[in-house]
Amino acid sequence: MEHPINILERYWHHTEFRPNQEAIIEAVIEGEDTFVLLPTGGGKSICFQIPALVKPGICIVVSPLIALMKDQVQQLNNKGIKAMAITSGLGYNQLDKLLDNCVYGNYKFLYLSPERLQQELVQDRIRLMNVNLIAVDEAHCISQWGSDFRPAYKNIRILRQLQPSVNVVALTASAKPDVIDDILKELDFIHPKIFKQSFYRENLAYMVFHQEDKYYRLETILKKNTASSIIYVRNRKSTIDISTFLTSRNITATFYHGGLNNDQKEANMQAWINNQKQVMVATNAFGMGIDKPDVKTVIHLNLPESIESYFQEAGRAGRNGKKAFAIIIKNNSDELLVKNQFLDVLPTVDLVKQVYRKLCNYFQISYGEGAYQTFDFNFNTFCKSYDFNPVLSYNALLLLDRNSVITLSKQFKNKVTVQFIISTPALFNYLERHQHINIIVKSILRMYGGIFDHSTKVDLGKISDKSSASEAKIKQVLIQLEKDEIISLNLSKTDAQVTFIEPREDDKTINRIASIIKQQNTLKQGQVKAMLDYIKNDQVCKSVQLLSYFGEENLEDCGICSVCISDKLNKSQQINSSLKEAIMNKLQDKDLSSRELIQSIRCSDEDLKATLKLLLEHDLINITEKNTYKIKS
Repeated sequence: MEHPINILERYWHHTEFRPNQEAIIEAVIEGEDTFVLLPTGGGKSICFQIPALVKPGICIVVSPLIALMKDQVQQLNNKGIKAMAITSGLGYNQLDKLLDNCVYGNYKFLYLSPERLQQELVQDRIRLMNVNLIAVDEAHCISQWGSDFRPAYKNIRILRQLQPSVNVVALTASAKPDVIDDILKELDFIHPKIFKQSFYRENLAYMVFHQEDKYYRLETILKKNTASSIIYVRNRKSTIDISTFLTSRNITATFYHGGLNNDQKEANMQAWINNQKQVMVATNAFGMGIDKPDVKTVIHLNLPESIESYFQEAGRAGRNGKKAFAIIIKNNSDELLVKNQFLDVLPTVDLVKQVYRKLCNYFQISYGEGAYQTFDFNFNTFCKSYDFNPVLSYNALLLLDRNSVITLSKQFKNKVTVQFIISTPALFNYLERHQHINIIVKSILRMYGGIFDHSTKVDLGKISDKSSASEAKIKQVLIQLEKDEIISLNLSKTDAQVTFIEPREDDKTINRIASIIKQQNTLKQGQVKAMLDYIKNDQVCKSVQLLSYFGEENLEDCGICSVCISDKLNKSQQINSSLKEAIMNKLQDKDLSSRELIQSIRCSDEDLKATLKLLLEHDLINITEKNTYKIKS
């Protein structure tokens, strides 16, 4: 069996493990059920990836996050390690082939969503696999008291029946004590090895500043700290507006949100990662798989929905161990805004039922049908069709997603379908009169053979390459062809895909999860309250507040947060005031040297020197030729 450090060096090019990693890896290799709580940036993935590479066989990784699965699979493949992710939108034959590859194709990692474990085909193939480890990522999702509870996570237990001799490692970056107890119980751990790293970050200063003009404070901070930064905001428009504002103030910035296409996301991301742009302004869609070590400042211009999400986002600062800042800039309107955004838009059970029924109707799904069908989804069109409040409807869809009724994946794309509706001779007569579009039309005809017989999805990018025309030009030509009744055209934009996980049963479907919806709404109210308590509390060290929330005890003040710095300043001012008075009283009687003053007043040498300096600067005392101090007359 190869030593883990050799695998770390070969694939990750590191010569030593981070704290706790080696002990965790050894426990997993030895076949122990293992629970791992490491803060964001602690290197959780290596804790299951290296043991899986040490042993023969395949590691099954359960994760709720499609983007994170794809990112990890891509990273493993780039290292020459065979890995795959089975996500939504796969037909039966394609799924069958991929699972066969896992049984016979020497794959080392299979990433699955918890919903996939319900499928009989998936279960049958897992029984045939040589599984060396089961890894449960984002393990807090298994707990009803976790910040992202997903009932489908309770399906993970079936893996213990399918592969009873294989050990399980559960990993999370945020879990309170009651959530940890839930994880151990739900995964049927017996005498587990538990590794909990303190969330304390000695280099990270947590700051909360009150500022009515947030843009002014933002500019001040970024000009003082000119290293790489992330700014988190509430919506897509704000990412663009703030990026534009910063650019106008000579601070290089770019932006990131879920509505950008993949090329735009990648270009903006690389500009920031390569430090061509100082600032990334982003929604909370930004962050998965981001491990940029030199982020100096993470700034929240809007309040996060929970301590859990704030701690993860703030934790992206200072991963290189150097001094870094996690800052919230708040003002008087924030409390009302956070309640409006996260509490007033919690969907009731009745609303979820209504949204689900209309969603099924929107895609013409019959009662008892629809399981594992995937559809392109234009959210705005859906809301307009049924006169739904967009925010409430979106939150209802998220609830359906978390409760495994549907899978909602965000991916912006343009879909273009074309069918020629005139005869071939008529088309060529038309082209003789419109020679300027000849190449574009003929390129389309050569690429899509059945385009006269049925509506055909076309790729504007490929047509652009073929015809050497821009996509914008091709779109203009298509619109003109439709206007001239040469083609039927559908130019649609979609910002998501919806996959139905179970057959349509209307109210019966939602009744099964009604108690969970109510419980999660109550949990959300508690999380928002905790976030508001955090920003209001200026008496207790910010680091202590955060660590106490996650159940840590016997904590000491960090000394570098906004509360600690304020306390130091107040104490310093109090010391200076009383010491100043004592010095002036002593000098009333006679001139004294600094040694004589310190002996008579009994203060520290440092405090005395600082106070004497202030008195000299304010022309209250003088230094004599004998190096004594006297009150200035």
